Amino acid sequence: MRASDLDQLDYAILDRLQRDARTIAESIAVEVGMSTAAVQRRIKRLRETGVIAREVAVLNPKALGQLMTFIVEVEMERERSEVLDAFRYQMDADENVQQCYYVTGAYDFVLIVIARNMEDFQEFTQRTFFDNTNVRRFTTSIVMRPIKVGLTLPLPSRA
Repeated sequence: MRASDLDQLDYAILDRLQRDARTIAESIAVEVGMSTAAVQRRIKRLRETGVIAREVAVLNPKALGQLMTFIVEVEMERERSEVLDAFRYQMDADENVQQCYYVTGAYDFVLIVIARNMEDFQEFTQRTFFDNTNVRRFTTSIVMRPIKVGLTLPLPSRA
């Protein structure tokens, strides 16, 4: 499904759901001026077509002991597809890696990594970078204070 296939009612439903996925269809129906059944059908279609990729609980890392966040830039030794794929799979499987981006520029990847403390992060760097002969170098920035951490996407206004 493409953005051009969505109408203002779809965007209104998506806006409400991305702010709180637990909102019941009946509440959304009242908010957007539709029947509950029509909202349910639209939500089903949005899920089936992949517009709604998944619905998850967003956990507070600090409440669960993950007190530190790091931004890590990684330069690979070689840019062969099998090397990049192996690193992508490794990052996807590592629970400390919250986000991984394959990027242009001086580095090949940018990672957002969480850890309980510096010792936990040091263990992550050992297994991820030092033990990987395909990593040329990496640089780390420690997040002192998050200013904005978001998952919502900008949607066309409800005109």
